[in-house]
This record gives sequence, structure tokens and C-alpha cells, in this order.
Amino acid sequence: MAFGAYPTTPWEWSCWLKWETHQKINCYFLKAYLHRHSIALIRSLNVMSITPSEPVKMDTSKGIWLRLIATGLFACMALCVKKASTDAPVGQIVFWRSSIALLPIILYLMWLKAFPIALKTKNWKGHLERSLYGCMAMFLSFISLAYLPLSLAAALGFLAPLMAIPMAAIILGERPSRYLVSMVFFGFFGVLVILYPSFESPELTKATLLGCLAGLAMALTNAFTKVKIKQLTQTEHAGSIAFYFALTCSLLGLMTSGFGWAPLNTEMFIWLIGAGLFGGTAHVVMTEAIARAPVSTLAVFEYTAVLWALGLDYSFFGGLPDPIAMIGVIIIIFSGFRVLKTKSER
Repeated sequence: MAFGAYPTTPWEWSCWLKWETHQKINCYFLKAYLHRHSIALIRSLNVMSITPSEPVKMDTSKGIWLRLIATGLFACMALCVKKASTDAPVGQIVFWRSSIALLPIILYLMWLKAFPIALKTKNWKGHLERSLYGCMAMFLSFISLAYLPLSLAAALGFLAPLMAIPMAAIILGERPSRYLVSMVFFGFFGVLVILYPSFESPELTKATLLGCLAGLAMALTNAFTKVKIKQLTQTEHAGSIAFYFALTCSLLGLMTSGFGWAPLNTEMFIWLIGAGLFGGTAHVVMTEAIARAPVSTLAVFEYTAVLWALGLDYSFFGGLPDPIAMIGVIIIIFSGFRVLKTKSER
């Protein structure tokens, strides 16, 4: 049968039908192939647009505002933790605070239209290190909150920049100036001033010492945590950093259930839910702030946490810390501020 001619015999009709059927089958598979690979291409483009391959654009003013908001949210979380700690053990509080925190984090990613694509990562080691440091700091922070007023627990967190100086000297071989070394000792002198009132009340000494030791360890661990967050924000989505941190803390907190958890009542349930919602939102906002401004710049604005803590102490617990302890708070804040100012002038 010549090309372009119509079939005339039964044999030609049979060949023509076979050829037409074969062409239709090939066309079907070609369309399916193109459709499947076009979807894969679109998905890959979406991943590229959502998961940053470059650092987030720096915006110092926006980063400062975000850090101030995060400070207030963390203060509200600390209040909820302190209220819940009257009945619940620390592990139970960590579990509820972290598991409930997943809700605002997921909503944040959905609002960005980045869930679950933004959770994809190749830096599992970085997420694990950040999460373990952060979880350790959370346990220590909650212990400190259980035994100390909000303002004193917040003040101990400001020792982080002071601790960074001897750490840099030991680990990195840096040689800090005499002025910086003197500020470190002055800051730790503030801790002794905070402890002084407990020496006059022996029945409170053990609790106060435990709270201060936990606060000191928390400040040290927090210094590592902030460095890890800054490293991760260079390649990882801010929401994924907060998500994997909350997930890790939830699992570690759940592991403490074997040691005995307190039965839930309505009041405790409200405080635990509040701790999770405030904490989850605060971590997202803080991570976004660190991604947009230098850590040294944001660190200065962390001292506003004392103002929040003093207001909450007065509103919910009917008083303020001992005046002598407040002098210790001022000493720690002054030492940390001078260290940050000296470093920024270099």
C-alpha cells in the first residue's frame, strides 16, 4: 500500500488498523511521560523557591523588632512554666511545651506555603546538634524557673555573653583584654549578690542554689545554641529549625514519663498549653530575627526580658525580688552590656 493511500484489501485494512493502534499507544505513553516529568519539574522549582539556598536577606531594624516581640513571648512562656512547675515535674512541662509548640510552627509554615516542603533537609547533623543543645538549655531553664523568681532566672540567662569570653580563650586560644576579664568577674560577682539573701534564710538556700546553678548551666548551653541557630539559618528554613527542635524536645520530654508525671487538672492544663503556644511562637519569631540581624546586635535587646519579668513577678506573685538581689541583677546586666559594647567597637 503506497504512502497516503487508503487500504482496499482486508489484509491492508488489518495492517492499517495495527499501525493506527500502535501510534495511539505510543502517543498515550508519551503524554503520560511528559505529564509526569512536568510535575516533577514544577515540584523541584517550588522546592527551590521555598527552601533557601542563599542566606536570608539581612534587615537589622526588622530583626530588632522581631527580637523584642520574641522577648515578650518568652516572658509569657516563662510565667506559664513557673505556674505549671508547682505541680508538674520538669520533664512533663518540657513535653507539653514542645509538643504544643508544633502547632504554631506548622501554621507558620502553612502560612508561608512551605509545609511540608520546607522540612526537607540534608543537614540532619546540624539540626540534631542544635536541638540537643536547645533541649538541654530548656530543661535547665525550667529548673531555674521552678526555684527562682522570674526576674532572677532571666538575669542568669544574661551570663551567656560573659561565659563566651573564657570559652573563647580556652577553646579558640583568644586573648581577651583585661577589661573584658574584669567584666566577667564583675558579672559573676552579681550572681553572688543574688545569692546573698538566701544566706540569711537557710531554709531557702538549697532551692536558691539549685536554681542559680541551673541558670548558670543554662546560660552556658544557650551560648552554643545561638551559634548553631545562626549557622543553620544560612541554608535551612527558619520554620524547619524550630520544628525539629520542638519535635526533639517532645520526644525527650516524653521519655521522662516513666519517672512519674503529675495528673492533669484544669489549671495546670491551661498553663501547659500556654507555655507551648507562647514558646512555639517565640521560637519562630526569634529564629527569624537571628536570620536577619547580627547576633551581637540582637543580644543587647535581650535585656528587656528583665522588664517583662519584673512586671510579671509583681502582677502574678505579688511582689518583687529582694532589693539586694535586684542589685545583683543590675550588676549582671551592666557587665553583659559592657562586654557586648566593647566587642561591637572592635
